[in-house]
Amino acid sequence: MTTVLLVDDQAMIRAGLRKILEAEPDLVVVGEAGDGEDALDQALESRPDVVLMDIRMPVLDGIEATRRIVSARLPTRVLILTTFGLDTYVFESLRAGASGFMLKDAPPEELVAAVRIVASGDALLAPAVTRQVVEEFVRRPPEVVRLPEALDDLTPREREVLDLLARGLSNPEICGRLVISDATAKTHVARILQKLGLRDRVQVVIYAYEHGVVAPGFSGR
Repeated sequence: MTTVLLVDDQAMIRAGLRKILEAEPDLVVVGEAGDGEDALDQALESRPDVVLMDIRMPVLDGIEATRRIVSARLPTRVLILTTFGLDTYVFESLRAGASGFMLKDAPPEELVAAVRIVASGDALLAPAVTRQVVEEFVRRPPEVVRLPEALDDLTPREREVLDLLARGLSNPEICGRLVISDATAKTHVARILQKLGLRDRVQVVIYAYEHGVVAPGFSGR
């Protein structure tokens, strides 16, 4: 059973989300919060599998609430759900530690699938979101970076997989590119996350661009 905490300052939206999620036999809503501070308190108390987090809220916004939940090292994943599209909110949400980003007008079946994906420990990082992260780095002035020593622990194949992950490729796409099985791809991804101390694919993208592992402006697709 996957437990979910709903966070939005509009009661009507929370009610709609609850109706969608509780129609699924494997999902249960364990609480609702109307601001980020209440969300943090409830997350600390109930330790849900997933928090559906709005961004613009009173008292404490969703980005800061996400940052604090992630910093508390809870076994909780945050899925940002907002009416805002691809803008600075995307980048800041992912930097705060969110495991995914969805728009509120997404079809119910996509929302349900997103919750399950994030709860499973994977990240919901659509190609458009990956491009937004890349574009953020393109706008920044170039910096001289030193590759982290942790990269030395990766095998040559793991470095290849890291490069493709950083460009937003999914596991099936990685399998096709490297001609490997799905199980092998999952093993490589798991080892990369462990060796680099990262939570999920979202952090892989940010890590890779921040440390100069891959350069902005090139598509791996």
